[in-house]
Amino acid sequence: MARATDTLAGPGQWSGDAGGPWRGLRIATGRSGLLYPPMLPAIFLLLACQLAGEAIHRLTGLPLPGAVTGMLLLLSWLALVPRERPVLGTVTGWLTAHLAVMFVPAAVGLVDEGAVLSRYGLGLAVATAVSTALTLVVTALVFRWALRRFAAEGDS
Repeated sequence: MARATDTLAGPGQWSGDAGGPWRGLRIATGRSGLLYPPMLPAIFLLLACQLAGEAIHRLTGLPLPGAVTGMLLLLSWLALVPRERPVLGTVTGWLTAHLAVMFVPAAVGLVDEGAVLSRYGLGLAVATAVSTALTLVVTALVFRWALRRFAAEGDS
């Protein structure tokens, strides 16, 4: 909610800092004159790109996952509309800072699947540990390769 010292601007214009859980974010007035945090249009943009990517994947049978297609759509949008970058950067920073809250539904889902976990839990744990270790090893090897290659180019 806006502080009493904030001034209202025209539709879509910045009008002050938000309070409460939105503290530190700027608020804007919509066409109706109602105040809303700029997170809502940015979150809508993220979800719209995700949905469009999934739709493209399912309608065309493209062998690229819908989430990746959505990220490419978002990248294209940000290249075409650079004014979206600062707000989207703020929103994604806020979402990343509160990422742990987004894992709560997954944890509840795991608790709900107790019978499956008791039967396959050991295999899932081993598969998770092995895939994590392989990911770390491959990442380290690629990093070392890139470091040698690009350091050699920088020395010439």
